[in-house]
Amino acid sequence: MIFDPLQAVTGDDWLQTRQGRRLYLRQEKLILDLVAPVAGESVLDVGCGSGNTLRMFGRKKCLLTGMDPSAAALESARRNLGASCELVLGNAADIPFSDNEFDVVTLTGGLQGSANPQKVLAEAVRVSRNRVFVGFLNRYSSAGTGQAVRNFFGFPAASNLRFFSIGEMQTLIHKTMSGAQIQWGSVMCLPGPAVALLSSLEDLFPMRNNPLGAFVGMVFSVNYTYRTVQHPVLNSFKLKARERAAAPEAVRDMLREGKP
Repeated sequence: MIFDPLQAVTGDDWLQTRQGRRLYLRQEKLILDLVAPVAGESVLDVGCGSGNTLRMFGRKKCLLTGMDPSAAALESARRNLGASCELVLGNAADIPFSDNEFDVVTLTGGLQGSANPQKVLAEAVRVSRNRVFVGFLNRYSSAGTGQAVRNFFGFPAASNLRFFSIGEMQTLIHKTMSGAQIQWGSVMCLPGPAVALLSSLEDLFPMRNNPLGAFVGMVFSVNYTYRTVQHPVLNSFKLKARERAAAPEAVRDMLREGKP
């Protein structure tokens, strides 16, 4: 399941259910439609959990980086993603990467358990050079109560999983980046017995600008005043064009190890 900040290891069992798989595929469609990733773009997923969001971008041939505060979650992501992804232990409120380092930054798990979502969002904007995607559980969805939504998404015990209204998230984004042009959509989750009888009707609801969906995704472009210049650093290492994709990680490793 995409939302796995609290059950990063065991939560994947939910994906094996018919309901879980169906919902995951609908979320994947919404996320990819909104973000429109291009092969070769760098993607950072903040609060990556066991790597389910990164996996969908991997299928689009993006360069993957995941960050999570849980070592167990990162170990699960490592098993799921193998060597195709750089995985870093870190705090969403203090992301250990340089300004404008990634084309796309996604927050599908990083906001749900945060005590300071504004700070987390500001950090995501800081390290992005193109666009930011935010995914969250809708406080006012057609799926019913908060507990019903937790059950539906496979997190019945996650009592501190935070919900946002669409208006609240739009306000958070505009406080972080004034004038941001937000595109958004949602995934419908019919409650209770209706799932078995009427699940095919979910496909009839539009994803874009649907206020009743249980999972909401928003994407906006990043406008920055200053941009970190990285190409002179790359050029100083005389890297070939085909090697440049790995350069930021190499430079970070050198800095961490204190090499000249």
